[in-house]
Amino acid sequence: MERFETIPARFGRAVAIAAGEVVDIINTYGMQAIDVWAFARQEPAEFMCMAHTRSVNSKLWPGVGEAFVSIRRRPMLRLLADTSPGVHDTLLCACNRAIYAELGCTTYHRSCEDNLHEALAAAGVQVAFTPAPLNLFMNVGVAPDGALIRGSPASRPGDRTVFRAEMDLFVVLSACPQDITPINGEERTPRDVEVRVSGNPGS
Repeated sequence: MERFETIPARFGRAVAIAAGEVVDIINTYGMQAIDVWAFARQEPAEFMCMAHTRSVNSKLWPGVGEAFVSIRRRPMLRLLADTSPGVHDTLLCACNRAIYAELGCTTYHRSCEDNLHEALAAAGVQVAFTPAPLNLFMNVGVAPDGALIRGSPASRPGDRTVFRAEMDLFVVLSACPQDITPINGEERTPRDVEVRVSGNPGS
């Protein structure tokens, strides 16, 4: 049985995924960055770790067939397919209240960090930290001098990334609320994204 979920623009959701299930994350309108986290359902202190993922795969972004691993270097999400140009980010932090204050916000602005903790709380889970996220469709390049270059997403409407869960997980997704910088495109307008969860097609 397939399950569909719409992640509203600026908000987040936690989705319970069983080992072997396939998670299809769809960039419905094409220009939306999506922060993604994964936590082991049996022990949420074990989380998907970008630093260990880069170390295990010896690259900034895993290729098809390779896995995003936990802080214990165990596979959590394995990349099965990517219809986008493959421009994603594993370097930047989640946006939070401090970032929006630096950008000049004087009133509350939703953030991916708040979305993470709200979504986990709705699933009955609490963690006292914010791991670095997997930033799907976020266009962050590295210049020869080491500078980070933030650009508009290279993705197109309907582009998707497909993962297989390698253990029982809570997968948290945030439709990034960033509307000040062009992380969500030159229109700087956050938009909805879609998630589909299905059984392992190989099972």
